[in-house]
Amino acid sequence: MNVDELRRVTDTIWEIPKQGAMRVPGRVIANRALLESILKDKAAEQVANVACLPGIVGYALAMPDAHWGYGFPIGGVAATDPDQGGVISPGGVGYDINCGCRLIATRLRIGEVRDALPRIVNGLYRDIPCGVGSSGAIEKLAKPDLERVLETGARWAVEHGFGSAADLDTTEENGCMPGADPSVLSDRAVSRGENQLGTLGSGNHFAELGVVEQVFDPHVARVFALEEGSVTLMIHSGSRGLGYQVCDDFLEVMVRASAQYRIELPDRQLCCAPVHSEQGRRYLAAMAAAANYAWANRQIIMELARRSMMHALKISREELGARLVYDVCHNIAKLEVHEVDGVRRRVCVHRKGATRAFPGTRDEVPPAYRAVGQPVLLPGDMGTGSYVCVGTEKALTETFGSACHGAGRVLSRTAARKAKSAQEVVRELKASDIVLMARNKKTIAEEQPQAYKDIDVVADVLEQSGIGRRVVRIRPVGVIKG
Repeated sequence: MNVDELRRVTDTIWEIPKQGAMRVPGRVIANRALLESILKDKAAEQVANVACLPGIVGYALAMPDAHWGYGFPIGGVAATDPDQGGVISPGGVGYDINCGCRLIATRLRIGEVRDALPRIVNGLYRDIPCGVGSSGAIEKLAKPDLERVLETGARWAVEHGFGSAADLDTTEENGCMPGADPSVLSDRAVSRGENQLGTLGSGNHFAELGVVEQVFDPHVARVFALEEGSVTLMIHSGSRGLGYQVCDDFLEVMVRASAQYRIELPDRQLCCAPVHSEQGRRYLAAMAAAANYAWANRQIIMELARRSMMHALKISREELGARLVYDVCHNIAKLEVHEVDGVRRRVCVHRKGATRAFPGTRDEVPPAYRAVGQPVLLPGDMGTGSYVCVGTEKALTETFGSACHGAGRVLSRTAARKAKSAQEVVRELKASDIVLMARNKKTIAEEQPQAYKDIDVVADVLEQSGIGRRVVRIRPVGVIKG
């Protein structure tokens, strides 16, 4: 697919006309430079394939950070109407179910802790298990405890001393997705979740200390407790091996279901089942359980980080003042009410590598943020910046209340390793006064900043398109990775 095959709607919206088996048009939100990258790795072709799903409404969408993924592009959004034969597709959620990001604001000022950054980062690296197959944050869970995690999510963590009820108030879904049913998970999925709770994992997952370096909207920034010069902590992790196994298990189920319901698809990776089918209901119940595991996981990691920072700085919890700004998930499918063709309909919104971006008029937004809108977190990676944005009314009409979830890759992990060595990346980060701790050199090379799109451009396009507004930019000062 090339740019000549698209119709330019605005400077930041490009339409893939409905053709062939497509049931709706596709839309890519990007400027011309980002569009070239999206077209190059065939993510736009995946958008066209997604547009063929039964029951899809509106548009198949790609966010500014979109790149090729399994079935759906990463950065892909699609809504299906269950009452019109709409389907649920694991490829529209992804392997790392409820991979998500949470941002913590603190009372610390960068000038007060700059000299202590190596000590803080080393403490976080020591106290938060990270890396492939990492475990040991808490004791191996007995089956009844794991079932409670899968049913209640972050609330289980709070009830067991990891944080407070206030944390739940600013967690998407209050940290617990309804409809979870642990009984539909395979024994393999359950076993993989027994000892990985409270662990960061590997790849693009991280815990990152930052400093607010630029404020775009002072009023909203104050509501989010973000001030120029203040220290933040961002945590990016998901449902670990449990979520991966749920996806793997249900891809097999959905391949058979696609044949059973005679669903013709342009790509086998889009295998799916009607939302109201037995297979669809089982997947949603398993996905919700994995999502709850991920919320409990991030809640525990946050509390481990709080304790670690207090210990490193020898300060009290009150002096640290670590408050959860928001926790938002990236890989999820939700039943939400949206206006489609002038009619309010309950649709199944797939967000794969995409973030919910609701305005304050939606009941799902925490009461504390109703006057300004939901925080939208756009993390960069290691040497780049991150943005906190806020959802808008236009996002509801254009993208089913969705925005991008970060910068998005431009280099594969293999290409990144060839482009620059881990030693070079470490030297560059050190020159930028960024303290890094990581489990292995391979991850450092794979996750180098140059492997990702320019986060500043992505944030600009988000704002130009009207589906999000920038609130603050955060500069990294310390990172731990698996």
